[in-house]
Amino acid sequence: MAYNCVVLIKQVPDTKRITGEAMNDDGTVNRSSLPAIFNPEDLNALELALQIKDKFGGHVTVITMGPPAAAAVLRDSLYRGADDAILITDMKCAASDTLATSYILSCAVKKFDYDIVLCGRQAIDGDTAQVGPQLAEKLGIPQITYVEELVELNGKSITARRNIGAGWQQVRTHLPVLLTITSDANEPRVAAAKKMMRYKNALTALEVEQKIKADNSGANEGDIKTLIEHKYKELEEKGLLIKQWNLNFLEADLTWCGRSGSPTKVYRIQSVVLAAKESKNVEPSDDGIADMIHELIDDKTIA
Repeated sequence: MAYNCVVLIKQVPDTKRITGEAMNDDGTVNRSSLPAIFNPEDLNALELALQIKDKFGGHVTVITMGPPAAAAVLRDSLYRGADDAILITDMKCAASDTLATSYILSCAVKKFDYDIVLCGRQAIDGDTAQVGPQLAEKLGIPQITYVEELVELNGKSITARRNIGAGWQQVRTHLPVLLTITSDANEPRVAAAKKMMRYKNALTALEVEQKIKADNSGANEGDIKTLIEHKYKELEEKGLLIKQWNLNFLEADLTWCGRSGSPTKVYRIQSVVLAAKESKNVEPSDDGIADMIHELIDDKTIA
């Protein structure tokens, strides 16, 4: 039996590279100062979907919600083996918290005939682990969270092992189902050279428009429109036009989207100051290292 998988992915700032320069005065992160990357555990979710397709057959669709630049993680997904990619981008999505985000994603997922929905356990820019469970609730399907191993997939039944902190739990349920995947579940495959060559020119509608306007800055509006339509058709025929959806296409209720659909409020912001502390030179000798260890033991840095 083949399975259709929908994978929710996210482009996030690389939080491992936060320095003093990446912090705003109010203690928040200046996202534009950090490189954007594929959310790590979403890669594990994509890998599990690809493993299911490799073993049983089926179709893997990836969806991301974000600004036009988020198309980069969609291309990365195609390089790794995804069959289809969709960008949800709309200014009305701005300021969405996890509740609004899960609602918008649920509108997108409902467009598909799916068996398994997969997402990373959490995103490194929020660490809430809320979107997956909230999405399952809105879809009205069972969920298995913190999945670290797919034990069995047989017909309409699925068994998975989930991490519960001090141990693990084996859960069986029916399809369709939503899974949130941990970093322990697998080792994500790298991009395939052949797929990179095929999809390196895959573009969203917004990227097409930006490229045509940049390459033809002296052309009039009518010519620009003709060139854009021609490029759309060319990419579509080659299977290289990445689908781009907005909230109108999703027929989403705007009261559940963006700021109006986000009950989460910031209670307090604590400024974080990254500053160098006093340093001490350690003599590169046995005695110098021994003295350093004794000092660390005395101030209880180590035991």
